[in-house]
Amino acid sequence: MTKRPIAVTIIACVVIGAGFAGLAYHFPEFTTRNARQYDVIGVALVRLAAIVAGAFMLRGRNWARWLAMAWIAFHVVIGAMNSASQLLVHCLVFALFAFFLMRPSANAFFGGKGTETG
Repeated sequence: MTKRPIAVTIIACVVIGAGFAGLAYHFPEFTTRNARQYDVIGVALVRLAAIVAGAFMLRGRNWARWLAMAWIAFHVVIGAMNSASQLLVHCLVFALFAFFLMRPSANAFFGGKGTETG
C-alpha cells in the first residue's frame, strides 16, 4: 500500500472536524420543535457524510475521496445561494481539495493495490 500523502491526512482531518463542528453547532436544533425541524435531518446527514468521508479517506478508500469532493461541491452551491463571499471561499476550498486529492501521489494512495479490500 502506498504511503498516505500529508495533504490527504490534513484534508481528511479538516473534513472530519467540520462534520463534528457542524453537528455540535446544530445540536440545539435537534431538541426544538419548529416548522423547520425536518431540515435538521438533512443538515445532520450532510455532517455525517463529512465524518464518514474523512474517516474512510484516512483508510485509503477511493469512494471517500469522491464523497469529500461531492460534500464540498454541495457547499459551493449552498454558498452561491447565500452570498458572493461564501461562494468565493467555498470555490477556493473546492479547488484546494481537487488539487490535493487528485494529485498523482493521492491517486496512487487511493488507487493502490489493496486499498479497497483492506
